[in-house]
Amino acid sequence: MKRVAIQGIKGSYHHQVANEYFKDKLEIIEFLSFDEVANSIKNSDCDFAVMAIENSIAGSIIPNYALIDDLNLKIVGEYYININHQLMALPGTTIKDLSTVSSHPMALLQCKSFFKSYPKITLVEDKDTAEVAYRIQRDKIKNLGAIASTNAAKLYDLEILSRNIQTIKNNETRFVIVSKLYYENNINNKASLKFSLSHKTGSLALVLNILKEYNLNLTKIQSLPIIEIPWKYSFFIDITFDQYDNFNNALNLIKEKSASLKVLGIYKNHRND
Repeated sequence: MKRVAIQGIKGSYHHQVANEYFKDKLEIIEFLSFDEVANSIKNSDCDFAVMAIENSIAGSIIPNYALIDDLNLKIVGEYYININHQLMALPGTTIKDLSTVSSHPMALLQCKSFFKSYPKITLVEDKDTAEVAYRIQRDKIKNLGAIASTNAAKLYDLEILSRNIQTIKNNETRFVIVSKLYYENNINNKASLKFSLSHKTGSLALVLNILKEYNLNLTKIQSLPIIEIPWKYSFFIDITFDQYDNFNNALNLIKEKSASLKVLGIYKNHRND
């Protein structure tokens, strides 16, 4: 049985991804922070972890890139789900009864436009979407609403007051599956890399030309400052490839041309576009 760490509790989107990705028997281990999730892998308390890494509306979750890098975790998979946020409360409650709605900061950001029609409702950030739903049910809080998933409403017996309240209906989040070790196989066709470059003019263009030369598709690029060296940055990139030899050859060239190179993961692309 796989021990899988998630940020949040049962009914959260991380819980949904864990169930859909692993399918077979697994033991869900709940944590309320990504730091705890990542450390559970580093300390071998869990076999795998599910971590949100970017959202199609709000962009990259930059602290999670840093956690994966700093703790030398390995990305062994990815999974995308469409995030549909539901406004929920105790049965019999109406939106007019709510004085406060609480949820994860990302969920609040993604539903900001909806609440412009309800200026009397105070929005409060919390650590987890499903945990707010659980707390409402446990403590029978009548004037508090939660933004969470349909599964959370079912699990904690709450009534959905308004469905799909996210501003942009095609609201997709990418999650990565991390572990302590690689699990290489011949179906892997995506990689996540981190590299740093000199300040020499055209150094980034040189790396991008290598990707083009070896027919590698750049699907993501994100820069993060190197804390120890002011005004110098590392680049985190995701690339897809059809031929493993092309990937290896490009990797060797990038290693030669960059100041540093680290492979964060090699895994199967979950998207076909």
